[in-house]
Amino acid sequence: MYFRIFQVLPILFEGENSIVHALNSNEITLNFCSDLNDLISTLRSEKDYFTMLALLQIIDEAVRDLLLDKIKEFCEDDFSVVLNTNRETTGIGLLPRCSCVWERSNRLAHSYNRLDNFLFNILLLENSILGDLIDKHYFLKQNVFADFAENKELQIAVSPLSDESPFKKVYYEESGVNYFKASYEKTSFSKDNEIIWDKIMSATENKSDIIVFPELMGNPDTVNVISRRLSRMSRGEQLKLPSLIILPSVFENKLNTVTVLTSSGEVLCKQSKQNPYREEHSDGSYLEAICTNNVVNILHYEGIGRIAVLICKDFITTKYMEQLIRCFKLTLIIVPSYSTGSYDFRQSFDLCAHDDCNVVWINACAAFEEGKESNFKNIGYVRKRIGRNDDESQKLCEMPICSKAFKDECPHDCIYFESVKGV
Repeated sequence: MYFRIFQVLPILFEGENSIVHALNSNEITLNFCSDLNDLISTLRSEKDYFTMLALLQIIDEAVRDLLLDKIKEFCEDDFSVVLNTNRETTGIGLLPRCSCVWERSNRLAHSYNRLDNFLFNILLLENSILGDLIDKHYFLKQNVFADFAENKELQIAVSPLSDESPFKKVYYEESGVNYFKASYEKTSFSKDNEIIWDKIMSATENKSDIIVFPELMGNPDTVNVISRRLSRMSRGEQLKLPSLIILPSVFENKLNTVTVLTSSGEVLCKQSKQNPYREEHSDGSYLEAICTNNVVNILHYEGIGRIAVLICKDFITTKYMEQLIRCFKLTLIIVPSYSTGSYDFRQSFDLCAHDDCNVVWINACAAFEEGKESNFKNIGYVRKRIGRNDDESQKLCEMPICSKAFKDECPHDCIYFESVKGV
């Protein structure tokens, strides 16, 4: 197969051996594209799919350096779209694929029969898997996680913040459907925002790369207050902060939204919840009054792969979660929650580990209901993919709840630290 490809496209190889040549942009000429197209047409007409697949693998390897250059270009953009202009007609989008230090080289090959099981540098997005979702991609600059290049380890901080909710639930009926929403009715949120700020400073002292907060524990002032305080810090101070700050989500205008800030206080992206939670009461069910905007934000980083934020119900909506893992080959999912239990989340952790995707889950102590103490033994988890020879106890890292959580004596000082690293 290699010899047949060499006869038509010798430029893909180093001499007459089977070592693939790294193409530069000047070598991708009109003649090269014409010869490539002719070869593909011939292989298709002969139904020689094995050689066609070999050709695809060779091209994947040959354009690696070009794709790394493209990643550098994407890092300068606010967000990126796919490389190819024919996504709508082919049903396939192409992006550079960032590597991941805990991802198996043949990930999912045993689970799904799909083309990019054989690729390492090209990420293939299938519209048939994505469905109605709208994907936005953010390629993070390679100096964002300053120490990762050396130690291949990502430091993560999480905090449940407080046992007191900053909102009240409002129940109402509209068009024959029962709904509930979170209403932030305080005259001042300064104390709540100060707790959030203190946790960011604690994460800074621990040299954390990312800090994550729970669902709904923000307020209408949080983004502006925290962003403004970050932007006023010197560049030297900002470099010591967590590179990504996953603020607690806020319920506003029928959206339950997490804002992701950079250490300089800039809004990187906003991720809204897509799947509403249904709350059961003696008088019936009440549906979370959110509108689905279908936008999913994917953060890309070389060595870490692809990160997504799935807010609470989004994560345990198995079809939705698997849809994102399969389409984007996610390697890290961050799950901010406001939930009365952890059981369903723990069941989903193993599904992610099976697909080489680590999970960070943090719940809110404020979601506790009397009589459900056993559900709150742990307020957070990090589920890691570990090597076959690693200690099994390292795959699920528990974050025990504060002993004062059930006594109305919340000290507001809970913060947990964990790391994910290469396998």
